[in-house]
Amino acid sequence: MSASGRNETTDDLLAALLDGMDAALCAFDSDGVITHWNREAERILGWSAAEAVGRRGFAGWAVRAADAHDVEDRIMSAQDAPGRQVNEFALLTKDGGRVLVRTQSAGVPGADGKPAGVYCAFSEVHAQIDLERSIALSEALMEDASWGVVLVDVDLRPAVVNTHAARAFGSGRTALLGRPLGELLTQGVEELEGALQHVLAEGAPPSPVELWVSVRTPEGVRRRCWRCGFLRLASPLAEEPVPLGVGWLFQDVTEARRAALDTGQSRFRSNQLYRAGRAAAECEDPAEAAAVRLDFALAGFAEHALVDVLEETDADPGRRRRLVRAAASASGQTLLLPGPGAIPLRYAPMHPALQALDRIGPVRTSAPGGEPVDGWARARHWPEDAAHALCTVLRSRGRTLGALTFLRGASRAAFERADALYAEEVAARVAADLDLAGRARDRR
Repeated sequence: MSASGRNETTDDLLAALLDGMDAALCAFDSDGVITHWNREAERILGWSAAEAVGRRGFAGWAVRAADAHDVEDRIMSAQDAPGRQVNEFALLTKDGGRVLVRTQSAGVPGADGKPAGVYCAFSEVHAQIDLERSIALSEALMEDASWGVVLVDVDLRPAVVNTHAARAFGSGRTALLGRPLGELLTQGVEELEGALQHVLAEGAPPSPVELWVSVRTPEGVRRRCWRCGFLRLASPLAEEPVPLGVGWLFQDVTEARRAALDTGQSRFRSNQLYRAGRAAAECEDPAEAAAVRLDFALAGFAEHALVDVLEETDADPGRRRRLVRAAASASGQTLLLPGPGAIPLRYAPMHPALQALDRIGPVRTSAPGGEPVDGWARARHWPEDAAHALCTVLRSRGRTLGALTFLRGASRAAFERADALYAEEVAARVAADLDLAGRARDRR
């Protein structure tokens, strides 16, 4: 290819690059004559490249006469100064309007190193301010926001994490980048990934979503409720929307939700105790009344209820106390008070029910994580699906009558302190019924 052909190719490439820029750009030679003018400059001011190239400065066409000398001095001074210079001034459009622009000017050295001209990139001030606001908003979200902000890529891995989100995950910002969500959450990851995939495919949901998750932290697993909002991120540079990922914003509302749940739970349990009392009052047999109370207590609380009463014996009052099963899982059964000679349960010395008798208080326990649930329950003479237990003592008139055990399956949460308080309230009422039933039997 000849030298002239190479020059033409270089000129065409340069023209294509200039016309493809998002910023308006013009260039001046050392005498202030315009040598380049791209399409964005034409869009902003209305002057075409054919009308602009070859003119000396902006005087007489793109700037007011009163401002022309000052504008030219400020632009051309960039060729003698290091770095870039930023200026703001008003230019004239082809139709006579005025546009306030922000310019960045820098000198262009020649082959001999001497100043050969100036290039000037400019944009409308309001567009520049919008860009700066967007950048400032992004930086504020990443640093100072009072809610978590995570930018998730299309592979559902964190790409950017702000300070608040990093604290919520109990980790540093960079330590979270690129890790699968399954490594950060022990529960709730399926729901979160499903929401992110929906946003990528369909767009953001119309309202925030509340998700319960369990977060792995250096201090252990924490159960949290996050109120989440999602935004689909698409590239502004593509001709068609191309998803870049999802903007995920969340706020921790755990305490508020727990308070609401506790209030609703307390209201429900109080209502159950009231209904149980009304139903028990209609039972002629106090043992039947005790069974009715357990039926109401089981609703939403546990899968099984076991009533074990102390074995009656007149021999050797100092012998170890033994328990006899009176009823299991209520389910409409009437409790049977075992008489002398009933076969006691073969509970081990450290069985939770016996611990409750010793403490005269509730005992909570759960199957260890690595142990089969059925074997753990069978060893304690409980139904094989039991994974969580709450044992409390049955006491009436200052005497211990036995133990009441509530059992939950593996799909349920372990018993908490509030559950123990409710169990004690139920146990006190059941114990009163059993005491009354025993007294009635003794009179017969």
